[in-house]
Amino acid sequence: MELRCISLTRDQTQVFQDFSLALNEQRIGLIGPNGSGKSSLLRLIKGLLLPRSGEIVSTARFGFVFQNPEHQLLFPTVMEELCFGAIEQGISESLAQEQSMKLLERHGAKALASKATHELSDGQKQLVCIFSVLADGAECLLLDEPCASLDHATKLQVMSLLHSLPQQVIMATHDLDLLTKFDRVIWLDAGTVRSDGAPADVIAAYLESTQS
Repeated sequence: MELRCISLTRDQTQVFQDFSLALNEQRIGLIGPNGSGKSSLLRLIKGLLLPRSGEIVSTARFGFVFQNPEHQLLFPTVMEELCFGAIEQGISESLAQEQSMKLLERHGAKALASKATHELSDGQKQLVCIFSVLADGAECLLLDEPCASLDHATKLQVMSLLHSLPQQVIMATHDLDLLTKFDRVIWLDAGTVRSDGAPADVIAAYLESTQS
């Protein structure tokens, strides 16, 4: 995936100007202060925001996971949530249910299949959001602070799931500890790349800047 000379304005504020970036690694973390462009970058890739100029070159199918699962969950049951995308693509309901059950079984989450979404814990809701974009055929997961409201144990569960996936993962987070095993971390600052490279190096530089 490649962003070429992207310019973006939101609410009359310039977010990116002639911004270019290639995103090819399997696990990429985005860090930076609030307003640095992390969320806007993810939304641009997904197509939720349209650039004023420039282009995004990719053939991948993207799935977006929001910070708050309540902004994503639409249906009263987990199975309906997982099946929706496949049914919209023309797959029969019975086959969509079969595929969704296999997905849950593959990740040790079969017990979620019979649950109502309002009965789920915050962590379970976030897992269902991830499963729903996987069931929809996502080849790249875009995650905006997916662990922000989760306790430590649930964070570990979500991150274990993400690391187990063959799909590309691009995740914005303020929780730097979650990125230590990623392939690459990009530090955004005011719509520009301040640092880009190995997690340990970029995170160390970022922490040093916040303490100076």
